[in-house]
Amino acid sequence: MPNLRIASRYAKSLVDLATEKGALENVYADMQFLKAVTGASKDFVNLLRSPVIKADKKQAIINAVVNGKTGEITTAFIKLLINKGREADLPEIIAAFIDQYNAVKGIHIVQLTTAVEVDDTIKQRLVSQLKADTGFTKVELQSKVNPDLIGGFVLEYNNNLIDASILRDLKDIKKQFSTNLFVHNIR
Repeated sequence: MPNLRIASRYAKSLVDLATEKGALENVYADMQFLKAVTGASKDFVNLLRSPVIKADKKQAIINAVVNGKTGEITTAFIKLLINKGREADLPEIIAAFIDQYNAVKGIHIVQLTTAVEVDDTIKQRLVSQLKADTGFTKVELQSKVNPDLIGGFVLEYNNNLIDASILRDLKDIKKQFSTNLFVHNIR
């Protein structure tokens, strides 16, 4: 079972080490690669979490996957995780590392959900407006499409939610009609 507290501590240690060695950007690139690997292959994550597979086999498989694609700090870190029996927490450690990297660099992640794909000019206008309204200097916009929204958008950042979707409007109208106060006033 993944432990987020442990993942956060390992990620913090890796951020500190990479900063000390002046290789934070390289380790960040390695973590993005590992995030893509763990996201693309459920079998790889299951292998990491399997108690049946021995540590030396896991080390050999991970070496084959990341052979020459990660730096020495990341490779040594993965070896440390395997030696400590924490390889099952690797996906959570990767996510925690990326979060801490963004905090160190002052990057704010903004999630935009729309009913249809939005072109880049609208995204740029949204980012510039968000920077002006919030005072953020660095914004990374992640967009996804959810046709259930029907129209409008949902914007999420720093525990804030702006829901300007038609789906929400329809739910609000449905809620108003379900508690129809007008019928009681007629009698």
